[in-house]
Amino acid sequence: MATILVVGGAGYIGAHCCLDLASRGHRPVVYDNLSNGHEAFVRWGPLEIGDLHDRDRLSAVLDRHRPAAIIHFAALIEVGQSLLDPLSFYDNNVGGTIGLLSAAAAAGIDKLVFSSTCATYGDPQAMPMAEDHRQVPINPYGRSKLMVEQILYDLDALRGLRSVILRYFNAAGADEEGRIGEWHDPETHAIPIAVEAALGRRPGFTINGSDYDTRDGTCIRDFVHVMDLADAHTRAVEHLLAGGASATVNLGTGTGTSLAELLEVVRKVSGRDVPVSRGPRRPGDAPSLVADNRRAKALLGWEPKRSIEDIVASAWRWHASRNAG
Repeated sequence: MATILVVGGAGYIGAHCCLDLASRGHRPVVYDNLSNGHEAFVRWGPLEIGDLHDRDRLSAVLDRHRPAAIIHFAALIEVGQSLLDPLSFYDNNVGGTIGLLSAAAAAGIDKLVFSSTCATYGDPQAMPMAEDHRQVPINPYGRSKLMVEQILYDLDALRGLRSVILRYFNAAGADEEGRIGEWHDPETHAIPIAVEAALGRRPGFTINGSDYDTRDGTCIRDFVHVMDLADAHTRAVEHLLAGGASATVNLGTGTGTSLAELLEVVRKVSGRDVPVSRGPRRPGDAPSLVADNRRAKALLGWEPKRSIEDIVASAWRWHASRNAG
């Protein structure tokens, strides 16, 4: 059993990762300022409340728990907000990470798994997208993640900080037992919005753009179940604990689902209608984003196990339970 510091472990993906770590014999210690996370999600290890900019607090936590490795989730993630307030994204996502890496170096920790994103690629030049796809992000969120990736490459070369960079596509779904799930405020992700529309908690679902060069004119995205993502993080940290080298890995299913297809799955799973309205394309929305996940399979032995139907069913159970009554 290894103690793992999970930074941002009270958030959506971080909490599911803690669940998976604990189920495989590890001890997750959550470090989170609870600005976007939820204390109720910290159920599989201790919670240490603190900010990445608070070096003294972070150093004290590292000294108390002496983790063998760090998994770093803490970040601002809303693309649209990054366009309105880029300084906050650079301060939090880059500045906060620099504080974490400095504290980790002082504590002698040389293994880190980093939560990155396919947004570092920018406009797709080929499909599916492999890890060697050019990286020209088109928003401050993607640029902030790319900056951290570059810092990690430099620190590997300079002082042997080994890292696994995980570039997510579209995280979705919930713990199948309904203990935790997707909980953002405000909610901007497609599946919870569609589910909430089916529950009557929203007036409907807006499809932005119906004239893309795709099979039905709507955007295609690669939705991957959050517990499959959690599995990949545990595998990545175990790769580093076993002495594995640094790596950069896509996390996606390799299969795209259009928004129109997604809405049909929500209708089928819920047995309810999803009212739909049509809107214009949003700036920066690519027609299709699908992962080439062969490296994850080869390096980590990772394969996503859950289908889009599984993803929607788990999301439906979580949201229906939260909204009961």
